[in-house]
Amino acid sequence: MHGRPRRPPKAADAASIAKAERLCSLQADFLRSHQNQIYTREALETSSKLLQINPEAYTTWNYRKIAVSRLLESETDHDKIKSILDEELRVVENALWQNPKSYGAWHHRKWVISKGFSSLDHEFKLLNELLKKDTRNFHGWNYRRFLAALKNATYEEELEYMTDKINKSISNYSAWHNRRHIFSLPLFNHYDLKWNVIKSNLLKQEAEGHLSKEQTLAGEFELVDGAIFTDPDDQSAWFYHLWLLDETTQSDIPILTASWPPPGSNLTLAADAELGVYVSSPYKCFFPRQGDFPLLLHFNQPVEMISNSVVTVKCMALKNENLVWRPLSTSNMEKAISWITYLSFPDEFLNNQNVYTVEVALRHPLGVMCSETQYSSPAQFEFTLNFQSIDITGIKGESSIQMVNWEDDQFHKIGSTDELFTPFGFPFDQIRGGTSIPITSNWQRNSLENEITCFHCLSSSCKIGKLTLARLLMAHDVMVNGIHSKNQMTHSEEVLELLDELQQSDTPHTKHYKDQHSLVFLDQVTSNRDALTKHFWHHKSLARSNLEQNVCLRLNKLSISQIGFFEHLSWIQMLDLSHNELQNIEGLEVLQLLTCLNLSHNKLKSFTALDPLRLLKLLRVLDISNNEIGAHSIDTTRYLCCSPLSNGRGCEMNMEELANDKLHVVHSWELLLMFKDLPLIQLDMAGNPSYDEKCEMLLEKIIPSLKWLNGVSVN
Repeated sequence: MHGRPRRPPKAADAASIAKAERLCSLQADFLRSHQNQIYTREALETSSKLLQINPEAYTTWNYRKIAVSRLLESETDHDKIKSILDEELRVVENALWQNPKSYGAWHHRKWVISKGFSSLDHEFKLLNELLKKDTRNFHGWNYRRFLAALKNATYEEELEYMTDKINKSISNYSAWHNRRHIFSLPLFNHYDLKWNVIKSNLLKQEAEGHLSKEQTLAGEFELVDGAIFTDPDDQSAWFYHLWLLDETTQSDIPILTASWPPPGSNLTLAADAELGVYVSSPYKCFFPRQGDFPLLLHFNQPVEMISNSVVTVKCMALKNENLVWRPLSTSNMEKAISWITYLSFPDEFLNNQNVYTVEVALRHPLGVMCSETQYSSPAQFEFTLNFQSIDITGIKGESSIQMVNWEDDQFHKIGSTDELFTPFGFPFDQIRGGTSIPITSNWQRNSLENEITCFHCLSSSCKIGKLTLARLLMAHDVMVNGIHSKNQMTHSEEVLELLDELQQSDTPHTKHYKDQHSLVFLDQVTSNRDALTKHFWHHKSLARSNLEQNVCLRLNKLSISQIGFFEHLSWIQMLDLSHNELQNIEGLEVLQLLTCLNLSHNKLKSFTALDPLRLLKLLRVLDISNNEIGAHSIDTTRYLCCSPLSNGRGCEMNMEELANDKLHVVHSWELLLMFKDLPLIQLDMAGNPSYDEKCEMLLEKIIPSLKWLNGVSVN
């Protein structure tokens, strides 16, 4: 384990045998007293001897809590109460010297100290002695934070103590970690019953004479930079530097970064009662009437509790004023970066030839919470819907629907950017938010520029220095250009070169560098009009089809291993990600208009990796052929997801209805969970280890809308 070879057990000597016999005898006596609820002083003495030999006996610590509580109930004399508690502290101290990392001993000591009869000064002295024995004992550091809170110790005193420990040893990871805790305050969030961390108390008390945030973080950067340049190979300071970078770059409030429809867009909408669809044009996009028209909001960080009190949507033609917002996420958590709702319009509005403006406004609410603070940045945008009669003759016949062929000869290049974006009813600028929104101040940019200068000197000889420099350059580009900027990132090429070098020099972490390389590349592509246009192609056959719009975003054969920044491309309907290195597709759920998707020839290992597809209600064509689904005998992620044995969402299927002599569906629950609600008409799965004749029979049964399976017509 941990790279250490297993050593053969040593033969037990006489002393070990005697110790084991004594331990068994004490344990038998203790359990007898515990079972019979005997709490005499003799029984307590037996438990004390047991804990001296085995401090990890957690049941014994709980027994002593019960016994001491009963003794205290019958005592009113202050000195006797203190004597009882002092005896407990003595027992705990003996156990800690035996094993300084005993969870039960530290918890028991906290319980005793919380009674309020013990000297905190004595506790600090004892703790200093224990930390001298092991300066990185995280139990001891946790206990120090506990004592500091009881004593109401000042932040300056604690910072001075940690600075002294760091000056003695820059490798003291626990001191760095505790320094981070000093700059944070636990705040109970009653909305989701979890503990969140808010900004540093020091950073929020400038009015009371404390150092400003700029001064505080500048001093911290100076301290950690000195440690890093003293010993670049020591990881302790690097982790603290990464935290400082996050504190410097992250915005204090959630910011709306993208939406569908985009701000200022002009869409035409009609309905066909017989087909039960909305038809959005000037490109063809069919929305099921039961689902209605999607409205999507995307933020720069996870938020929760989006509701009508937070987001107001106004339109004269709107049928449902009380919109239901839900997080667009594959997890069951009520917190997500993207949120979606659906707009419904009365039938009388759909063919009245009028234009209506839809106004979306985010208020200053009490309830929208991000990971650290409330949403307090108002934002608003609008788009127009032109309700008209649209000629949809021809989409009613099944003969108009044709199979999608993903071969290269089926595509031809887009002629110009105008040819690409004009039919969509909005210019390219709008998909990146139009104008740059400043989210940082001068001191933040100056801090990053100073760090970039420092790490340019260090990166040539240090792998983690190169990675940190890449992170600094990416953060600086976001700050300078703004979170909505349509300009290409300034340092993208340099960052890509650094990540390429790291892939060559640090092979054990190649996967991480590839993922970061992919994200930088996708950001580079989506932030520049010309770069994005190079990847758009027309599909020749679909130009005559009524299935979907025939423009395809082709990001195939680019060695992409991670997906990102697709929130700015929410209008995409056809996407080709084939011949890449994807192992998961997190992020695709934001493409709510997606109808055709090619994921063939990637490295997808399980059906759970495809979970975001379950949120794409318009998906009709899917190619996941030639992946690695089923190649690995154990899919560990399945135990974190829904199964027929869990109470999670999507588990209401009736397997008995699908089973027959040839189908053992109990072994294919992942397949059922993945495809049972997808309205696919074309699916390609050949080339995966898990695909066989039984899988084919099951797919035909659970997807009634399926017309083509692996290029063959389904009867």
